[in-house]
Amino acid sequence: MGQFTDWFGNHFDIMTFRIILAAVLCGIIGFERELKNHSAGFRTHILVGVGACLMMLLSIYGFDQYIEKFDNIRFDPARIPSYVISGIGFLGAGTIMVHGMTIRGLTTAASIWTVAGLGLVIGAGMYGPAVLTTVVVLSSLIFLNRAEQRFSKSKGERRIRLILKKEAQLAEVLKVFDDFNLIIRKMEIENESAEERFLFIELEKEKEHDIKRSDFIDELTKVDHIKYVYEKR
Repeated sequence: MGQFTDWFGNHFDIMTFRIILAAVLCGIIGFERELKNHSAGFRTHILVGVGACLMMLLSIYGFDQYIEKFDNIRFDPARIPSYVISGIGFLGAGTIMVHGMTIRGLTTAASIWTVAGLGLVIGAGMYGPAVLTTVVVLSSLIFLNRAEQRFSKSKGERRIRLILKKEAQLAEVLKVFDDFNLIIRKMEIENESAEERFLFIELEKEKEHDIKRSDFIDELTKVDHIKYVYEKR
């Protein structure tokens, strides 16, 4: 037992529990991101949370022997966690993608920053706030997303997905929306390959200009070099 303590320290059982708890709680949040196919998912969130927990454990327990051995040593346990919070921004920034006027990945970046905080809190032994935060974050990601989708439907928003050949003229596509008095709320363009690109359009339809779905889709298909049209409401 004495040799085990020499190798792993007096607080190894506490540190083990906190690291495992950080992996579980942060993994739950990451799993929700994974289900929605976001750039940072299950493994990323676990690594961030466990890494932050490890840094907090280092801050709390890593310098005990020096503090006990030398009376003149003073140590601020909040210094390392402060660098974790400020430094995690580079990873969150990597999940943010800009497509034209649309920005994606902000929620995932915020969740990464949150699980870093979760790791620090768990490393400090604040289990109650950690569990409560996990429940609040997970609830907001799941239920508020559904509420947002219902709100979009109540406003009459439609989502159009198009697969275009490279030769397709974007102006001709947008002219169809203009002819039907449709207001584009969000537009994203992704280059799928050298021959094709995806066009995602989210629009809000003015109620007084109601249209027939068949007429609208028919006009879109008449545009040259459009391979696929999908509408979701």
